[in-house]
Parts: sequence; C-alpha cells; structure tokens
Amino acid sequence: MPDTSRPRAVTGIARSLRVYHRDADRTRRMDALNATFVKPGGLVFDIGAHVGDRVASFRRLGARVVAVDPQPVALRALRLMFRNDPGVTLVPGAVGAAPGTARMFLNTANPTVSTLSQDFIAAADGAPGWEGQTWDSAQDVAVTTLDALIAAHGLPDFVKIDVEGHEAAVLAGLSHPLPAFSFEITTIQRDAALDALDRATALGDYRFNLSLGEDHTLTLPDWVDAARMAETIRALPHAANSGDVYARRL
Repeated sequence: MPDTSRPRAVTGIARSLRVYHRDADRTRRMDALNATFVKPGGLVFDIGAHVGDRVASFRRLGARVVAVDPQPVALRALRLMFRNDPGVTLVPGAVGAAPGTARMFLNTANPTVSTLSQDFIAAADGAPGWEGQTWDSAQDVAVTTLDALIAAHGLPDFVKIDVEGHEAAVLAGLSHPLPAFSFEITTIQRDAALDALDRATALGDYRFNLSLGEDHTLTLPDWVDAARMAETIRALPHAANSGDVYARRL
C-alpha cells in the first residue's frame, strides 16, 4: 500500500500555517500579551514551536528564541520561515523529564495535537469537541531537558510550553526557577494541568493567570496563588477546551 502519511502531514501543516499566521487581530493580541514577559534583547524558549507563530511574535518583540519541536514537517516549516534569522535557534526533538528518546504519536491531519502522552490520547477519545481526531503514525524522537537547554543557551526570561499533556514532564526536567513561563492546559485532561501547576509551585514562589483558547488575553483581574489557579482550572466549563496558564515569579 502507498504511504499516505506524508501528504496528510504536509496538508496538516499547511492548515496550521493558515490558522496561526493569518489572523491579524490574534497576532496583535498575542504580541501585546507576550510583551508582558518579553523585552528586547531577552531570551525565550519555545517548547513545542509547531509552525512558529509564537516564535515570530517573540522576534517582533526583539527577543532571541530557542525553538524546539520534534515533528519533521514542522521543523521544515520553521527552517523555511527563519532560515535567514540569526536570532532563532532551532532544536529538533522533544523536551521531557530526562534526556533520552521517546515515542511520539502523530496526528498527521492535525499536527498541532501530536503528543508524547498516551494519557492525552486516551482523554481525547470520545470527548466532545475531539471527534474525529486520530493519531495515525508514530516515531521515536530525541528528548532533552530544560536544564540542558539552559546549560547550552542560557537562562531564559520566558519559556512557553505547549506539548499536549506532556507539560508536567517538561517542568520535571527543570531545576532552575524561571522569571516567567506558560504551559498549556486542556479541559479533557485537568489532572495533567494540575500536575504541571504542582511542579511550578515546587520550583519557586509564583503567581498565576490564565488565557483561554486563542484569545491571548488574561482572564483573571488579578494574579493568583496556586490554590486559586487550581480552583479556576477545575471550574472551567468543558467547552473552554484549552488555554495557557501563565506563571511569574515573585
């Protein structure tokens, strides 16, 4: 039988490029939110860079970016977009609790939800809003850690983590408190979000806020402690689907 995974993967990345790069209002909101954490001359790690919309935002704000992604089709897109930009360093592979290799499960039609977490796939199975999602391919990928990236590139001012249920494992590979970071949450896997929150509190004294979906605005009027953020995550309606928790160190 012919291998149809590559054409699906290319089509999936093309869809992501349309979704994440062609909405001018979303881009303005994203830049405004990122500017809260990122200053000219700063350093950002983008863990799960996908098609580079956040990378582009951080670069517009004048920060250097280390962009990490394990998906070959996403890396090809990133190389094309940033091939002439010395302020962007691309790192092929995933980030986790320890260096090594891991199995990545690819959703070639919708690569933005490819994941290292089998628990994430199980949580999506049959969940409203996730109908039709299939992880139809898999590959082994190299895994590094945030500590190793810091040793190689320096301590970042901000780290964005978007790895589909694998966020707590990424934070488990970090022993340095960070000035600020974000991690994705989903309402199909609140336990994973709470695990990431627990790991964040183990790193230092942080306050938290939340941005839902692709809104790129903070939903809470004040930054809150971990207990209040945990309550907020538990109370989210299922239809909220996903968002990003932002953490800043006191």
